Parts: sequence; structure tokens; C-alpha cells
Amino acid sequence: MSNSEIAYHVIVEGRVTGVCFRWSALDYAKEISSLRGYIRNVSHDKVEAVIQGSETHVGLMLNWLRHGPSSARVDNIQIKCRAVSDNLENFTVKT
Repeated sequence: MSNSEIAYHVIVEGRVTGVCFRWSALDYAKEISSLRGYIRNVSHDKVEAVIQGSETHVGLMLNWLRHGPSSARVDNIQIKCRAVSDNLENFTVKT
């Protein structure tokens, strides 16, 4: 972990389940090799993500989460700062 890392807790609401939102997020995160955290479904219309990495890479992921894959519809996104964690590894999909 680097001192220059930042972390956010994100809730995305809308048509975000059953549309490959989590798996598309994972594919995008893999393009940003330093990104760490996870994404998971929390209800039929919400996903939760924890994103950690450099300001640039986290910013890229946050921008992606604002729209998701073409099959999704993002109605609302809540973004909150959180403490950087030593326990996060690669970005993953949690079930």
C-alpha cells in the first residue's frame, strides 16, 4: 500500500443487477492494474463497491460506475470517503 492511495465506499442504484454490472466492473478494474477492492450486489437494485488505489485510477473507476455497462441504468450513486485498508487485495466480485 502506498501513502498516496485513496479509498471510497460506493452505492450504485438503478438497473444494476442482472445486467452484468459487477462483472463488467471487474473487467474494467483489471484494465486499471493497481485498483483494489470489491463490488457486490446488496439488493435487487443496488450494488456496493469499495475502491482503493491512486487518485487517478480511483477517479477512472468512479467515472465508470456512474454509467456502468450499456445494459445498465444508473439512477443514483453515493460516494463516501473511507479509510485506506491494508486488507484489500485485487479488485474482486463478492457474492
